[in-house]
Amino acid sequence: MLGKYWFFIGIAAMLFVALCLPSVGIFIKKHKILSFGIFVSFLLTGLTIETSHIIEELQNLKIHVSALFSSLILFPVISYYSADFFFSAYPDFVIGALIIGVAPVTIASGTVMTAIALGNVPLSLFICVLGNLFSIFTIPFMVNLILRFAEVSITLPVVKILIELSITVLFPVLIGQALRIKLKEKIPFLKGGISIFNQCIVLLIILNALSSSIDGIIHAGSVLFLVFLFMICLHILIIFLNRIAAGFLHMDLPSTAAFTIHTSQKTLTVSYLVWAGYFAAKFPAAFIPAIAYHLTQMVMDTFVAHWFRRNNEKEKHRYETENNTLAKSNVN
Repeated sequence: MLGKYWFFIGIAAMLFVALCLPSVGIFIKKHKILSFGIFVSFLLTGLTIETSHIIEELQNLKIHVSALFSSLILFPVISYYSADFFFSAYPDFVIGALIIGVAPVTIASGTVMTAIALGNVPLSLFICVLGNLFSIFTIPFMVNLILRFAEVSITLPVVKILIELSITVLFPVLIGQALRIKLKEKIPFLKGGISIFNQCIVLLIILNALSSSIDGIIHAGSVLFLVFLFMICLHILIIFLNRIAAGFLHMDLPSTAAFTIHTSQKTLTVSYLVWAGYFAAKFPAAFIPAIAYHLTQMVMDTFVAHWFRRNNEKEKHRYETENNTLAKSNVN
């Protein structure tokens, strides 16, 4: 039982530790333990990716454009106007919904979840990199357009974001690709351990997010329940829409998993930059919806990833069975 459901037990344990001992999560963040773990996770991801698959992903222009539109245009519109409908009496939460809506996709957990789902990791990486790069330009545009704050000029630290993105994602993946040349034969034996390591990184991400925001969550009071309920419904809707979009684009199951999971996720890092730089003074509680959505996606997408994993394993088994049957008939 523990062997089968250890990850879900781990999520409950992280929630307990963050509530009772938030200093543990702060220690992990302060000493760069999570940052190092994410770096290693992407290195291992680069180690397991077939180079030819990366080249193939360059040709999927429709998928990448669809991912950008869904994440950076459609998501903030749905997020803001639905929040405005339900939380018109709480402007902080409406602004917070917009802040998380305009944010790019996650750098770490989206690809990690895709790997757990046995999805198309190269596609997930492209969604990650392109989404974060284009968000530099779409965030000011969408915020000004939706809020009609024409007089507000939003300037993000472009160079800093590009450097951090390169160090966090591209650099370790390139190292993994370079090591793949020498370790290619050993990779099949390492995949089980790599999957467990990636899931442990997800647990650390949950712990870090909770521990860093536990005070704000406590002070939010009973309305916090409604915020979480709203974010759960919002995430379900976005996952549903992205799953339908993947069907219209005729993606295979691994690509559908990558598109559905990663395009539905949002990063807290850029959300914090926007909130702290331009909205914190007037809307001090506007970061709470971002925290709520982040925690919601981490928990919910774990189940989504395992659902895709089971279906991918069934599809792979069916494909192998058909090939074996065909090979036997050819011999006969």
